[in-house]
Amino acid sequence: MAQADFSYDVARDPAVEPASIAVFADRPAMRSQIAEDLVGAGFRAADRGPIADLLEGQIRVLSDVVLIDCPEVDARTLALLARLDMRAAECGSQLIVSTSLEALDDVFAVLDQSDAQLLINPSRADRIVAVGRILSHVSNARVREMSEEDRLTLLRLSEQVDVIANKLEGLPQEPWESDEKQSQSLSDVKRDFRGIESNENGWGAQNCARPPLPDPRLVRQIIANRQTRARFFDAELFADPAWDMLLDLTAAHAEHRRVSVTSLCIAAGVPATTALRWVRQMVDSGIFVRIADSTDKRRAFIALSEASADGMASYFAAIDAPLNLAA
Repeated sequence: MAQADFSYDVARDPAVEPASIAVFADRPAMRSQIAEDLVGAGFRAADRGPIADLLEGQIRVLSDVVLIDCPEVDARTLALLARLDMRAAECGSQLIVSTSLEALDDVFAVLDQSDAQLLINPSRADRIVAVGRILSHVSNARVREMSEEDRLTLLRLSEQVDVIANKLEGLPQEPWESDEKQSQSLSDVKRDFRGIESNENGWGAQNCARPPLPDPRLVRQIIANRQTRARFFDAELFADPAWDMLLDLTAAHAEHRRVSVTSLCIAAGVPATTALRWVRQMVDSGIFVRIADSTDKRRAFIALSEASADGMASYFAAIDAPLNLAA
């Protein structure tokens, strides 16, 4: 398979120096490849070295973006990531951390300060897209705070660029729905969420408490039915990560069960990196909440916010779903 060529001319403002990207990875070949791709895409690869370099002494002034490759983690690496996360939050640097699905829960738990972007087993194109996305976001934020409409637009553009990048590398298209439909789904959820949160005549005002959630077995059956469709039709027709994650968290809420970010990404039915972006957007929007494990600081979970739980309970009441199933 021919490898994508990222060497192309990038229009630059002569008065502005290209953004500096620091690359840290324990695999020398991977470190060189990432730096080479960044330079070819018009970025400036500043520092580079093994992850251990960041463990020695005081963390120096960070580059605009720090890209770390750690498919496997141990206690020492997690301690570094937690320290780097706090440092990046203080100085405004942006972190991009590529890891594996097996290490995702541990990595996600320690990155809770800097709004780091996580990539799961990324391709070369994925990394370049992530850098471009994060720099465009920073650029917007310097001018004004991003609105919800801006977030949706950025998410839509990100998904479209991902599709293009995969095609450029000759990779098979992952089975998710069109970007516009996905973004519209999140837009609908946000609109409904805002209505629940601000509607003075809603369930909270009328009943002093939300209606009960249905039997979690019913919700699990709905999820199973949605997954069964993919056996008979193209899964791309039905992918809806926002709704699939809402259903999964609703069942877990009724079961009094905690949900890890890895489990939620699997429930989303889209590639893990794509699912993580949806999780991040929905946490930022207040639809989901991130909950630290009180007994183990190395773990964190995702749950419905109270307003979202109200919304899902109201939804199931509106469609007259049974509260209990026969045993």
